[in-house]
Amino acid sequence: MASTTTTTVERQATRPALGLLGFTRAQGIAFLLMLALIVVSPLILYPVFLMKVLCFALFACAFNLLIGYVGLLSFGHAAFFGMGSYVAAWVAKNLGVSAEVAIIAGGLTGALLGAVLGWIAIRRQGLYFAMITLALAQMVYFFCLQAPFTGGEDGIQQVPRAPLLGVVSMQSDMSMYCLVAAVFLAGFLFIHRIVHSPFGQILKGIRENEPRATSLGYRTDDYKLIAFILSTGIAGIAGGTKALVFGIATLTDVHSLMSGEVVLMTLVGGLGTIFGPVVGALLVTAMENYLAPFGAWVTVTQGIVFVLCILLFRRGIVGEIGAKLRISL
Repeated sequence: MASTTTTTVERQATRPALGLLGFTRAQGIAFLLMLALIVVSPLILYPVFLMKVLCFALFACAFNLLIGYVGLLSFGHAAFFGMGSYVAAWVAKNLGVSAEVAIIAGGLTGALLGAVLGWIAIRRQGLYFAMITLALAQMVYFFCLQAPFTGGEDGIQQVPRAPLLGVVSMQSDMSMYCLVAAVFLAGFLFIHRIVHSPFGQILKGIRENEPRATSLGYRTDDYKLIAFILSTGIAGIAGGTKALVFGIATLTDVHSLMSGEVVLMTLVGGLGTIFGPVVGALLVTAMENYLAPFGAWVTVTQGIVFVLCILLFRRGIVGEIGAKLRISL
């Protein structure tokens, strides 16, 4: 039965963004707090660990853009993260390009691969979409296993930290940390701007009621494909940045376990929240780092945390905090 009131889709498509970047007051405070932690943390914690957190946080934010705001669950996002890592590592090592060019090459690779695989998968929904992305990602994994330029099981090793703009040395961990932090913040703000733009409001409308969005004249498959490409491009940037930080790109980056890990980060932090994936990435990465001496218990602990979050924090950590305080984070 047709409703005489304005639908969710119409409201989402026409609602203007708040402020220059769409920040509410609560989100602005949270962003300033996150920014302060990024600045202060290297004085307390190991910069390489922090760079790993930021790379995975950007990866999780890219994944959240797709599942949290479009409602598309991809089980193959590691393919774009890993291919971005491989290409960035290869061009940095063999072509001697500067750091920003290598990272951009990783992002373009993720976006291009996302355009191809997304065009194949985007016509399906729900479980069918998830299974298609998983199958395509497995194809990418076996391609990386056999392709000459990836180094097979050895990966691409001894990737140099190329100078920024060809002149600024990235050899010290602090210099590299500044670059990684800048890449993360740029990606985070870009995603936030997408979410709070008219385009982002349409994506939310599609998530809530795709048939209604179609009836309003929106070509929903096109919008979903664009969102998929944006998500995979940012994932490629995260992968390329990680390759430069650790000087290596391996099959681990394209493995299905990586796809599962980013799902865990997003769900634990808070699905459909801006800051949730960042918190989730910090928690999961910290567990892997500080529980590493316990071996297989890392996986067991992750499983326990995941189960507890599902039972006690159905909206994720940030989602529950936002619900309690009645604010949007």
